[in-house]
Amino acid sequence: MIPAAEALKRLKEGNRRFVGRVRNRQPLLDASTRLELTQVQEPFAIILGCSDARVPAEIVFDQGLGDLFVIRIAGNIVSPSQLGSVEFAAARFGTRLVVVLGHSQCGAIRATLEELRQPAENQSRNIRSIVDRVRPSVEGLLKTDLCRDEEALVRHAVRANVGVSVSHLRYGSDVLEKLIRNEGLTVVGAEYSLETGEVEFFDDGLAGQAL
Repeated sequence: MIPAAEALKRLKEGNRRFVGRVRNRQPLLDASTRLELTQVQEPFAIILGCSDARVPAEIVFDQGLGDLFVIRIAGNIVSPSQLGSVEFAAARFGTRLVVVLGHSQCGAIRATLEELRQPAENQSRNIRSIVDRVRPSVEGLLKTDLCRDEEALVRHAVRANVGVSVSHLRYGSDVLEKLIRNEGLTVVGAEYSLETGEVEFFDDGLAGQAL
């Protein structure tokens, strides 16, 4: 079992390689690795990220087969199925780091802000379910001076939405709360920059641990 602090260090190092265009992994389709993974998987981190095609977790963290347990959904929201998936991986595989990975210029965030300003007619109920989960984290921002600066508004909304998802994972599951309290599970937020390729971690919950 890899401790959360070590897992976070691996992700940071992998992202630095990605930004520097230096890979340090076996080929993703290495035959021996595939055969080993037919028997067991031991992902060292769980990534709850956005479905955006520009933010594939294995690539931006320079990781290979079996390294990451990745859950992707528009807006990196936490619904029951996502929560259950995190519970499954944390309990079954002993993974001790969960990262909620948002990203700059998130389309789901922009869509939610647009909906709050001007509700769409006949919107798909499935799309609305995503908007409704993002809504609580961003609607208060429309009452601030940020509404005068669209790009600043989106930047703050992305972070706010990540923060809400982190909170849902930390406090919305008895399984995860127990693992956090007793077994070293750590849930952190992060943001990927489409512009630079860098991932910035925040509120990492690992103060005082060597990274």
